[in-house]
Amino acid sequence: MQKLAHVAEYKKREVTELVKLMNEYQIIGVLNMENLPAAQLVRMRKRIRENALMRMSKKSLIIRAIDQIKDKQGITGLKDYLGGMPALIFTKENPFKIYKFIAQRKSPAPAKPGQTAPKDLIITAGATPFAPGPIISEFGQIGVKTGVEAGKVVVKQDTVVVKQGAKVSEKAASLLLRLGIQPMEVGLDLVAIYENNLIFGKDVLAVNEGKYIAEITQAAEWAVNLSVETSYATKETIEIIIAKAYNESKNLAVDASILIDEIIELIISKAEREMMALKEEIKL
Repeated sequence: MQKLAHVAEYKKREVTELVKLMNEYQIIGVLNMENLPAAQLVRMRKRIRENALMRMSKKSLIIRAIDQIKDKQGITGLKDYLGGMPALIFTKENPFKIYKFIAQRKSPAPAKPGQTAPKDLIITAGATPFAPGPIISEFGQIGVKTGVEAGKVVVKQDTVVVKQGAKVSEKAASLLLRLGIQPMEVGLDLVAIYENNLIFGKDVLAVNEGKYIAEITQAAEWAVNLSVETSYATKETIEIIIAKAYNESKNLAVDASILIDEIIELIISKAEREMMALKEEIKL
């Protein structure tokens, strides 16, 4: 345990409280509060109150508290996610559910100079509302190729004006704003969650539910087809396999002209079709 000698009492109390919360909750998340307006923070605190407890603290105190937790294997890995302006979130909800809850409450916002792009910021090809003039030079300064059509400036091709992880320049921010492009998101940024000795980063937590369900559905269909084709009977496929075997036996009996009650009409129909085809062929 790290000693807190010669440390202010309020810091000792803060670490003690953080340790208490970390021991009480099985699910602990790390937030990055950087670039979050105060008004937005107040609203988000109210919204998540029923599902989670949010605690803002200094990075150094969070690290001290984490180092004092002995019963949660792997929790020290959370220290790798304490970037920007870190805060902690404590919850008993499913990690994926709480991530989705927070992510759905973000709102679009314009890019500001100096901000870090969370993704590639793109100006797409197409017409703009601008008449020809100095604006063409402004586009050119950030690498956007333009032309003029029907009296308006037109962007020739999709162009990445700020790459993911790079800082937004003043010129790029200005043009994006004038084009009505709001590439940033304002809200809580949940970067990682600890549960049961595992840490889930946002790349894992941000599940595309539609894609995930489609992949599971496709896998289930493939499994059923494989079971039926190999005649591997399961509770889900036994009726399909029996129906398939029944239809195949009927087809075999018809092809071999085996007279049984179930297919006599099919054999007669087949014979009639063959007779009519022969009649047509020999012009009888």
